[in-house]
Amino acid sequence: MTPSPAPTATPVSADLLGATLLVLARGAIAEALGRPTGAAPPLGRSTPRLAEPGAAFVTLTEGGELRGCIGSLAPRRALADDVVANARAAAFDDPRFPPLARDELDRIRVEVSVLSPLEPLPVVSEADALAKIRPGVDGLVLEWGRHRGTFLPQVWDDLPDPRAFLAHLKRKAGLPPDFWADDLRLSRYHVEKWSEPEAGPKAP
Repeated sequence: MTPSPAPTATPVSADLLGATLLVLARGAIAEALGRPTGAAPPLGRSTPRLAEPGAAFVTLTEGGELRGCIGSLAPRRALADDVVANARAAAFDDPRFPPLARDELDRIRVEVSVLSPLEPLPVVSEADALAKIRPGVDGLVLEWGRHRGTFLPQVWDDLPDPRAFLAHLKRKAGLPPDFWADDLRLSRYHVEKWSEPEAGPKAP
């Protein structure tokens, strides 16, 4: 008797995945502040896409201004756990900002970006790099020695010119904006991203 094939997991829609990740991210921050939202995510954390290793960034804005952004460049834990951990880190551990205060919770907007695997981008010069970077599409990781920095694809909204994008990324990595070295390494990735409405949902 031929054994029946193992059932395959039903694909998760992008809308359901995004809604779940946003609820998990806000819920993690709210719980840490002692203001649990009570909102139930549409998908359980045992859902295969959420339970599989994944890399995500969580970005917080307040009044359109950055309020925190922390993430992972490579999968190291379940996607749901990565979003929860990075949401808390963005709220309380981003060294550029003071920890999020309890009364700010209703004013922040949460955005979650899930990263594709990093793709090495071989280049022989800065001009070659500028020709290969895809504006509006590529997230970019820059590495040289101990220096490392990344920009999500969303940064293209503020820096649409490739030369300015790369210069600011070098500065973020702690390098001069005109720096170049033959052993400088670039990698690129793309993201699936989801954002709350501008004001964010009200917490009780």
